Amino acid sequence: MKNKFSEPILQIDSVVNRNFTTLNSATKTYSNRCHHLKTTIIHTTKKLEKQIKKIICTEDISDDSLLGKWNAALFHVHLKKCWLVSNGLTKYNVILTDINANNVNDIDIIFKSTFYNQLIYDGIILDSKKAEEIIGDLIFRPTDNDRSTTAFQNQRIQDFEWWKYDFDSLKEMPIREINNRMNTTPIHIGKSKKMSDYTTSVEEMKKTVFISNLSDHHYT
Repeated sequence: MKNKFSEPILQIDSVVNRNFTTLNSATKTYSNRCHHLKTTIIHTTKKLEKQIKKIICTEDISDDSLLGKWNAALFHVHLKKCWLVSNGLTKYNVILTDINANNVNDIDIIFKSTFYNQLIYDGIILDSKKAEEIIGDLIFRPTDNDRSTTAFQNQRIQDFEWWKYDFDSLKEMPIREINNRMNTTPIHIGKSKKMSDYTTSVEEMKKTVFISNLSDHHYT
């Protein structure tokens, strides 16, 4: 089946590939030049945890990153294992495709590069150095039993299930386009039911990055 969508080819910044280094174990070390990396915690579902036990960290490590914790869920697309990684603060989603035993040890590079390129596609201006500072050191941990995020991710995966039938295979899918649909779907953030509480993941990420940039300029 011919794709109804076209996806521009985005070149991954060479600086990203040089700076985003691979993980060696559950407690990872980085060889890049960022001396004060933050720590980003990604909690995995129980199903995903079983698939990546060798990189799960059970130590009590705090998250001090700008975006706070993320949650990762496993789902399948035409028999290929994929991850949906969602940020708790902004509800911003990153889709990782065809993750298997051969590339899971490079999951740091895969996530950071995919995150950076999705930011570009979604129109969020951010250089690779800033993206590295925001994410920093990735730590994968067991589930935090966040029911709200689980429900949110289940809905996003259900949306994906509808969209995938437009394509015959994972390779044919314009993943960044589909990821953008997720990130521009109206969502509710807040406890009230005011219209002002409705937003999109892209808008929430833009606001967070903008505030971070203002803070950086204030202290420089």
